[in-house]
Amino acid sequence: MKVLTALARAIMRDESPGERAVNAEHRTPQEVARRLGKRAREQSADDPRAGGGAWRRENFVLPRAEAREKAREWFDKYPKAAYLTEVEFWRELPDGRIEFTMRRLPSAD
Repeated sequence: MKVLTALARAIMRDESPGERAVNAEHRTPQEVARRLGKRAREQSADDPRAGGGAWRRENFVLPRAEAREKAREWFDKYPKAAYLTEVEFWRELPDGRIEFTMRRLPSAD
């Protein structure tokens, strides 16, 4: 059972079981951060949805009427059919202004 548990831990950490046994006491926080950063960069390169990827985003905080105008402007300039333009996130702030994020692809194919 111990071997299976060690193997499961090693698989979850992307390392071989022998490597875990050898490096368990010699792993520094800097090494862990470097390994996790490398893994995140590799994943974001493979998947454009991870970490932003190919999407272009712009954040706005505007009064409601101006927020509507800005969103319409984006949809006119970057049609949804070509750029997959969308309001990714929005919320109303306590003072009545709208905070929102517009998202689109950088260019149409």
